[in-house]
Amino acid sequence: MSTSTRASRVAATREAIIAAAERLFAEQGVAAVSNRQISEAAGQGNNTAVGYHFGTKADLVRAIIRGHMEHIERARVERLDAMGEEPGLREWVECFVMPTMDHLGALGERTWFARFAAQVLTDPAMRDVIAAEAMEAPSLRQVTAGLNACLPDLPPEVRAERDEMVRQLVVIVPAAREARIAGGAPTARDTWHEAGLGLVDAIVGLYGAEYTELRELPP
Repeated sequence: MSTSTRASRVAATREAIIAAAERLFAEQGVAAVSNRQISEAAGQGNNTAVGYHFGTKADLVRAIIRGHMEHIERARVERLDAMGEEPGLREWVECFVMPTMDHLGALGERTWFARFAAQVLTDPAMRDVIAAEAMEAPSLRQVTAGLNACLPDLPPEVRAERDEMVRQLVVIVPAAREARIAGGAPTARDTWHEAGLGLVDAIVGLYGAEYTELRELPP
């Protein structure tokens, strides 16, 4: 077997494992799925294929996230480059939300990435992986700086509270929509792009809403 043929087979095996793992993790949760189940779903006779090609389950989760983040990061950088000189709050929120929503729309009719991300976020052993891989993307640092400039009057503790709400929304809302589509249920908006704009509306309203002063926590 030539080196190029072997490399092609290895690449195909890795892609099959990634596709199978993403689907199984999305449908069942990360902790509930074994490497053996993934290997079988990927058509691999060797039950150690996952460990051989990826190492730990966390490494496999990281590989899935990186495969999607490459496209999302590229789209976000393009949006940043196209921004005007003085973008407002909505422009920054769109830059945060829309690359992921449009990426989901580009994946085809059947997608698992949104539910996969939600499963990882709610898994205590894995949530730090998605935080490190998705939330620390270079373009997001620029988005965060832009949001900071648009929200100077929000007290730090209120801003932190709303940032956490937003992080939950941008994962759970797409996952819920993806689940409805997978189950054949109707959705309020026809496309992922339109759904993204609705999510942007909600986040802009969340950041701009009035707030109640938070009580001081005891030392």
